[in-house]
Amino acid sequence: MTDHQSVAGVVLAAGLSNRFGDEDKLLATLDGDPLVVHAVRTLVRADIDAVAVVVDPDSGVATTLESAFPDLELVENPDAAAGQATSVRRGVAWARRDHDAVLFALGDMPRVRPETVGRLVEAWRDGDGSALAAGYDGQRGNPALFDRRHFDALAALSGDTGGRSVFAAATDSAVVETDDPGVRVDVDTAADLDDVREDDVPRSD
Repeated sequence: MTDHQSVAGVVLAAGLSNRFGDEDKLLATLDGDPLVVHAVRTLVRADIDAVAVVVDPDSGVATTLESAFPDLELVENPDAAAGQATSVRRGVAWARRDHDAVLFALGDMPRVRPETVGRLVEAWRDGDGSALAAGYDGQRGNPALFDRRHFDALAALSGDTGGRSVFAAATDSAVVETDDPGVRVDVDTAADLDDVREDDVPRSD
């Protein structure tokens, strides 16, 4: 029997919601819960070893998550205004202590299914690639999983960017078909949220 290969899940939830208006989009309500609660619930209910959420300590997201998930680990990012890469770096620093891979999910993607996370983890453990992204209908979406070999590259990112460049540079990156339309559903604007409310996409729970 081989040693267990541990995967950590990190929800990036420290964004500034610049395109959403005055309200923090992650706290906007969908089906009775804030968007970020839907996103975190997906990872909490998935087949994954540990979950943390990167938050801006000056936002209300941390308080909301502490109420919804009392045992959840929160990683503070006081540099969130400098771009998404700062959150990726903090997420990697947390994950690399005890885990062999990290899966990044986005706090503004409320419709991803827990089974989709499990599909990515299974594909990685089966050796399907060291950088994997969830796909639907032939198109790449999120979340994305990165093997430990990419931790240094993720930790070196800068600006308002996630792991796309690291994924592109990996010689064995792959898009894993999930049959989950939620991997392509994100909320950037109030109009996006209205669309999600109207679409018949199954809830993550």
